[in-house]
Amino acid sequence: MPNINFDLAGEFVELNQLLKLSGLCDSGGAGKNMVASGVVKVDGKKELRKTAKIRAGQIVSVGEVRITVQG
Repeated sequence: MPNINFDLAGEFVELNQLLKLSGLCDSGGAGKNMVASGVVKVDGKKELRKTAKIRAGQIVSVGEVRITVQG
């Protein structure tokens, strides 16, 4: 499973923006579509809120890709 470490600049990042900034999609809109399709998990649970606030210590996964958010 590919791992990506994402360094958080502020208090949180919106889920759709995290997907874009991590290179998993080309735009925030594409990130929203990924979330809406039900393929995104946050800490092992399916997340359907497109702009969910992701904070340091959380793990976002899409298929085989795992993004670890670091503060």
